[in-house]
Amino acid sequence: MKNSNSINRYIIIAVALAFMFLFRLVPPLAGMSVSAMQVIGIFIGVLILWLGISIDWPSILVLGALALVPELKFTTILSGAYGNSTFVFLMFTFIVTYALSKTSYIKRVALAFICGKFASKGPWFFVSLYFASIIFVGCFISPTVLFFVYLPIVEEIYSLLKLKKGHSLAAMLMMGTVIMCGISSGMTPITHVFPLIALGLYQDVYNTAVSYASFMAVAVPVGIICSLLTVLVFRFILRPDMQPLKHFDVNQIKGVEGTTKKAEKIILAIFLLVVALWIVPGLITPFITSGPIFEVCSWIDSFGTAMPPLIGISLLCIITVNGEPLLKISEAMTKGVSWSSLVMCAATLALGSALTNTDIGLTAWLSASLSPFIASLSPIVMVLIFTFWAALETNLSSNMVTSTLVTSAALAITMNMSNINVAGITALIGIMASYAFATPPAMPCVAVATGSGWTNTMQMMKYGFIVMLGCVLIAAFIGYPLANIAM
Repeated sequence: MKNSNSINRYIIIAVALAFMFLFRLVPPLAGMSVSAMQVIGIFIGVLILWLGISIDWPSILVLGALALVPELKFTTILSGAYGNSTFVFLMFTFIVTYALSKTSYIKRVALAFICGKFASKGPWFFVSLYFASIIFVGCFISPTVLFFVYLPIVEEIYSLLKLKKGHSLAAMLMMGTVIMCGISSGMTPITHVFPLIALGLYQDVYNTAVSYASFMAVAVPVGIICSLLTVLVFRFILRPDMQPLKHFDVNQIKGVEGTTKKAEKIILAIFLLVVALWIVPGLITPFITSGPIFEVCSWIDSFGTAMPPLIGISLLCIITVNGEPLLKISEAMTKGVSWSSLVMCAATLALGSALTNTDIGLTAWLSASLSPFIASLSPIVMVLIFTFWAALETNLSSNMVTSTLVTSAALAITMNMSNINVAGITALIGIMASYAFATPPAMPCVAVATGSGWTNTMQMMKYGFIVMLGCVLIAAFIGYPLANIAM
């Protein structure tokens, strides 16, 4: 058995390496560069390794493979992977959330979900309420920040339900957390950059702005229906074992004994400060566009998402209670940071950059190849193609590049068409560009989720793409008619 497993392992690795290092020898399609073929091969190869072998060392190998692409420099690849602000943000956030996870507040929040009046009516009431809370909060918080706010909560739920890794209910909650974070980020343009990019490009071309109210009139119903679809997919396709929730005795753990300690209150206050620094500037600047408050918020926002957790870590390490610091950095670095997930995140950042590199020209080739075909189609078919294109690409590469590329192509193709609602298509592209939850390159939180052990890459891809396809149909056949009314 061991020899058989070893042989299968080597076969998988050999096939993956062939894609990564020999695919450039395959004659490229018309108009596609050799380097574009090479990057496609690297993507396919590392995906095979992630699915069949591991997420850690293949994520390091992919950086070496990318270094062989003539248009890319190894130092640039490394700085884009490990020097990227997203990598630093993730590491700092792991540390801050580790401190919060050591307090009783996470258990109190988890118990509130489980012991609530409506959540206690049945397992699917609990699941739906949990997902609904993510959707609501996510309307005002970026998806990556939202995921790391909910990560300790879902892990505490695992602990309370005594779930083990590999349990279908645990996998559903982790996958659902990722998917709901993505869906919620497409429901409002508040602090969500992907819809804003699409709407901004439309305004530049037509010199007319799509109002937030009009956008939300389409995006909110689409998001709610997509979240309901997700629950239905889990219930009737995944069909998880709900026994832990059915037999969960709330009375055994109702409440947390004692009051919160001083150290816990300080940790919570620091965590809330970090969250406030993340979200408050984005909530204020759309409405206050000048003056001291706007300048302060813009100044805070200019430091990016990595600065707030850095401040949090510093405060946690400086402040002491009873002679002990609130956080021991060495302990947090070893116990609180998922290094395999971070390494995978770094690889996906580098791979996403290569896939959308203008010198390699893969995205330009896709746009040029599709434009002549799309222009002769009916409006609803065009809507389906653009929404599917945006949804698929955002699940394989960069959200921002997806929003920019697909919106630009849509605006160029529909420039002289009077039978189509260009603003509506633009809004749907912005929504779909946010629905990134199927593969590790889609969003850092996908890599963290698949690297956590509670779900895996294959499972996340299967249910992520099923939900994605359903969301495309919802956007086209429900969202577009709504856009015709609102825009």
